[in-house]
Amino acid sequence: QVQLVESGGGSVQAGGSLRLSCAASGDTYSRNCMGWFRQAPGKGREGIAGISPDGSSTYYADSVKGRFTISRDNAKNKVYLQMNSLKPEDTAMYYCAAVYCGRWTVLSSTVWGQGTQVTVSS
Repeated sequence: QVQLVESGGGSVQAGGSLRLSCAASGDTYSRNCMGWFRQAPGKGREGIAGISPDGSSTYYADSVKGRFTISRDNAKNKVYLQMNSLKPEDTAMYYCAAVYCGRWTVLSSTVWGQGTQVTVSS
């Protein structure tokens, strides 16, 4: 099982940038596709980005495509989300998780981390 700790959130103005990090532990991390999810107040959790184990394949939701970039450093067991051109509607709690490759949905065995809050003001 993969354990996850997210960091890097904060408060920024619209148009700004943030880089989120996810520290993963567990012996299966390097074999897992990984993804970033977010949950805004009063809304369900949505998957916004995913990356294959070797980083060669990525997925982005339409809402973040062209603005966010997912990457990973397997030597450090970390997954990153570079967020540029942030909008107020990006305000949410952000989480990372292991996902099913290709489907980009969260693994049924996932235990969510505490998440990291991103707040974008207009």
